[in-house]
Amino acid sequence: MTTLAIREANLRQLKTGRDFGFAICIVIILTAFFLPIPSFLIDVGLAFSIALSVLILMVALWIAKPLDFSAFPTVLLLATLLRLALNVATTRLILSDGHEGYNAAGHVVGAFSRFVMSGDFVIGVIVFVILLTVNFLVITKGSTRIAEVGARFTLDAIPGKQMAIDADLSAGLIDESEARRRRLELEQESAFFGAMDGASKFVRGDAIAGLIITAVNVFGGIVIGVTRHGLTFSGAADVYTKLSIGDGLVSQIPALIVSLAAGLLVSKGGNKGSAQEAIVSQLGAYPRALVVAAALMGVMAIMPGLPFIPFACLSAAMALAAYTIPKKRNMDQQILDNEKREVEIRKQEEDRNSVKEILRTSEIELCLGKQLATTMLVAHGELAHRVSKMRRKFAQQYGFVVPEIQLSDDFTIPPKSYKIKIHGTAIASFELRIGEVMVIPGELGNPDLPFDEAREPAFGMDSVWVQEVFASELKRAGYSPIDGMSILLTHLSELIRNNLSHLLSYKDMRALMDRLEPEYKKLLDETCPSLISFSGFQAILKLLLAERVSIRNIHLILEAVAEIAPHARKPEAIVEHVRMRISQQICGDLSQDGNLKVIRLGSRWDLAFHQSLKRDNKGEIIEFDIDPRLIEQFAQDATKALKPHMDKDIRMALVTAPEARPYVRMIIDRLFPNLPVLSHIEIARGVQVDPLGVIS
Repeated sequence: MTTLAIREANLRQLKTGRDFGFAICIVIILTAFFLPIPSFLIDVGLAFSIALSVLILMVALWIAKPLDFSAFPTVLLLATLLRLALNVATTRLILSDGHEGYNAAGHVVGAFSRFVMSGDFVIGVIVFVILLTVNFLVITKGSTRIAEVGARFTLDAIPGKQMAIDADLSAGLIDESEARRRRLELEQESAFFGAMDGASKFVRGDAIAGLIITAVNVFGGIVIGVTRHGLTFSGAADVYTKLSIGDGLVSQIPALIVSLAAGLLVSKGGNKGSAQEAIVSQLGAYPRALVVAAALMGVMAIMPGLPFIPFACLSAAMALAAYTIPKKRNMDQQILDNEKREVEIRKQEEDRNSVKEILRTSEIELCLGKQLATTMLVAHGELAHRVSKMRRKFAQQYGFVVPEIQLSDDFTIPPKSYKIKIHGTAIASFELRIGEVMVIPGELGNPDLPFDEAREPAFGMDSVWVQEVFASELKRAGYSPIDGMSILLTHLSELIRNNLSHLLSYKDMRALMDRLEPEYKKLLDETCPSLISFSGFQAILKLLLAERVSIRNIHLILEAVAEIAPHARKPEAIVEHVRMRISQQICGDLSQDGNLKVIRLGSRWDLAFHQSLKRDNKGEIIEFDIDPRLIEQFAQDATKALKPHMDKDIRMALVTAPEARPYVRMIIDRLFPNLPVLSHIEIARGVQVDPLGVIS
């Protein structure tokens, strides 16, 4: 046999031996009901009963939760059975040998009859009645009620807890083994509280049985002593009453201890940890209560007629506890916070050094040079507030939340420069002048102050740098000086606006879908993915955002997609239909004071673009083929017609034929990225059109 096999065989033999020994102990307890037991064995049994009750109480005090002592109902039954068996055995000895003296039922009963009762059976009777009353009416009755309510609530909560476990398992929050462990714990909890409801009746029945046995011993002993052994009535009453009350006290003290253990166990409830931890931590959680209690004890200490030392000691102890407990709690909390901070720092360091973190790129990142980062750090709160406000504005204007903007230091770029990255790619950079402000002269011309020429980064307009000390003079002269942070945020805002289509991720699109009302979710289920895939729907939203068309009315967009999707598959064709359906929103966003300023495409260019569209046999456009020389000439004519209005910062739109609109937009986007291009059918009803000119 191998070593493992030998070990398993030894464990089986040991387990079998324990089971056999436990069965023998139960048989011995049962025999005590029928067979006479020597007084020596009764002393051993009574001592064991007291020790067992104390052990049960200590375990009930120190367990963390009631389920950790799930064997308590069984232990309670066995302890009650042991006490009853000893009661029967001592009753037999008291009635048969009580005339021999106070040690007739053993030295333990004799000691209780002499010392606990102080030699007077009246005192013993009073003490016995008080213990019985405390056990029966106070501890046992309260424990029984708590056990009943706990069992009822536990059994009523089982279906909900079972559903919560199944929901966590379905959601992937826990695995199968954890779910199995929780179900087993739930079964044990329901079985435990159900058993405790019945076990509490053992304690109550034990108290009643103790009272009856004591009464039988007293009256039966007096009768036997007078009639059988020739004792006087007073002598028989003295001996048998003391022995009976001593026997009752020996039984009721362990019963009282076990009742207290049962009460502690069922009253623990949802408290975690030992009873000492729960009680001391919660009683000491309110230092002000300790201060009030200490003050009251101090007042009682100086009152005439009351002893000074006990109340003064209690007052000093409570005051000391009120002073030391908050300090200790603060120290423990500080240690805990430091440990948490160290764990977080260690985790961040591990994440920073991990390969996954290296591969991850921020969607929007603002990199600051060394000197610029130091300057911005002073105004970090204002910068964070304005960035948050900018993201909120984008969400209101365009219908989705742009990603978080990560601020970082980059010592590889010039100290006064910043760099803006989208998806890890640098798309723009600019160098600010610390201590200077930027001025866009416009029609006012250059200021009559020392300046350096520059170009504004967001829109590319001509501008000048002026020392910040002249800012008040510039304002008096009618200029609007721009500080470095405003330049940076304006540049960042414009770049985000130009890259909205790149920032709308699939996750953002699904989040928009999840916020739809139930009726529109049904429409979405009918449309996606049967008519168009979710990625195709995302492509439509991206095409709209690429032209700065807001997707805040996502339900209207979904309705338009559902209308055209059965008849068109290309996202570009679907987008044109969507634009027509939300034309009221598009024109409203572009209008000023109810007027939509437009520049029309001349008839010559309308014809040129129309002839460049190549169609198939079904009449659908399959290609855009235009002479490159015409593109150059169109760019010149468009610049000539649009530039004067663009310099004046007039909000306007270019209007063209519906079929040519996407291709006109493609060319105009290279010249004027911020200029919207509309088709004639996208001008909503009721919009007042204000023509500014014609590209011809």
